[in-house]
Amino acid sequence: MPGTGVTAREVMSKRVITVTPEATVLDAAKKMVRGRAGSVIVVSEGKPIGILTDSDIIKKVVSKDMKPSEVKVDDIMTSPIITARPEEDMLEVQRKMAFYKVKRIPVVEEGEVIGIITTTDIAMASPGMIETLRELLRQAGEEVISVEETMSGICEVCGNYSDNLMLVNGKWVCEICRGEE
Repeated sequence: MPGTGVTAREVMSKRVITVTPEATVLDAAKKMVRGRAGSVIVVSEGKPIGILTDSDIIKKVVSKDMKPSEVKVDDIMTSPIITARPEEDMLEVQRKMAFYKVKRIPVVEEGEVIGIITTTDIAMASPGMIETLRELLRQAGEEVISVEETMSGICEVCGNYSDNLMLVNGKWVCEICRGEE
């Protein structure tokens, strides 16, 4: 089956935030906030063993009224981790994301994480790729947001949190920054 001709290496973000399984959820959350990321990759001896997302923290710690400073990453991370190879075609990466219903997929080479691909990275790489991902998610029965809709998160222009982010020129932008562009 033909692919996109675009590889994971071409789309991935090289900035990957990692934590050890022994770290506390509080430490992981602080790293996520500092790095303005929605996830951290859990590594042991340099090898990826899991992923911890902002959603995991909300569902598994906050909603259960647990103390993030007392919960270890190892206790709530998602494992095993779904990964992509750097030379893997983006169509295959998108299929994996849809099949496993994940929004982020680390890129691993020779056992080490060299990057990460998120749905935002796909949107920035090509509007056509986000349409492919949307269709694959629909086929998997996953709810899909429209790029025209808003979402909550950190504005990629000003760095402030907003409940009204929209994808503009490949960046998630708040209402104030959209008015300035």
